[in-house]
Amino acid sequence: GLTVLENLMLARHTHLGYHLVQAGVFYGKALAKEVENRRVVEEVIDFMELEPYRKALVGNLPYGVRKRVEVARALSLSPRLLLLDEPMAGMTLEEKEDMVRFILEIRAQGTTVILIEHDLGVVMDISDRVYVLDFGQVIAEGAPEEVARNPRVQEAYLGVEA
Repeated sequence: GLTVLENLMLARHTHLGYHLVQAGVFYGKALAKEVENRRVVEEVIDFMELEPYRKALVGNLPYGVRKRVEVARALSLSPRLLLLDEPMAGMTLEEKEDMVRFILEIRAQGTTVILIEHDLGVVMDISDRVYVLDFGQVIAEGAPEEVARNPRVQEAYLGVEA
């Protein structure tokens, strides 16, 4: 297994742009890029509050922390668009609150977030626009308040008769 730091550095290495032989030939450029990669990874570790776990094996971490590492690994690539597929599945309420805080801060920093999540409360609280699917079909789209009032959404997800 890999540590938190190793996981993020491995993800970041996709940005190196050098193969092993090229890195040997262009050592100075490769070293400068490695220093930059490490700086970005350290910023992500701080942002996702993973400092206490940086040298811990990811497989030994609590579930909620492992989910944070997954998001951190994606953030280490400095994306403009972040796709999150059920990042809060199986989390405790406290872990969900932390993840919501991270997602809101990611958005505030200018990264577009597309979130797939079954926790409608979370979706409604943090989204600008919501698409609701029922059995693979879009049944509603719009602002969270508008979607929450939609009778089809209420029937499909809240069990309320339309």
